[in-house]
Amino acid sequence: MNDQLPADFVVEDAQSMRALGAMVATWVAAGDVVVLSGPLGAGKTTWVQGFAEGLGVRGPITSPTFVIARSHPSVVDGPALVHVDAYRLNAAIEFEDLGLDADLDRSVVVVEWGDDVAEALSDDRLVVRIERCEVSEVAAADGADGPRSVRVVGYGTRWVESL
Repeated sequence: MNDQLPADFVVEDAQSMRALGAMVATWVAAGDVVVLSGPLGAGKTTWVQGFAEGLGVRGPITSPTFVIARSHPSVVDGPALVHVDAYRLNAAIEFEDLGLDADLDRSVVVVEWGDDVAEALSDDRLVVRIERCEVSEVAAADGADGPRSVRVVGYGTRWVESL
């Protein structure tokens, strides 16, 4: 897996986004930090739904925008999922105040909108960037939301030691 990073994908729909999340879940272990970035509506929470299914944690998985963080225990004897939405946090200090590092050794922490704040959790992190691909005028007129490009990059020795 490490020798496959960075990895680029194009996903056509929500089902494919969930499948990609489930695949990436097979790459992680307790103690890992995953940072999700992308514009509003890009599919970050949809990706986490698949990731959570791949991890085997209890759901449902919804955006934690208003509660900031939700913990989902494993139902398969694996790591728990701590799903964080940093969108409403004003600074890295507010992120640190969440105390997520206390759960890190037995959980996988996924942080939506985590650019510039999740680095406080770990120098080793997996970054997933989701962007909308251009949609033709015909597809847009039909209401198609369009495909997404997804880039997965590993930072720190955890992710690059075998490269």
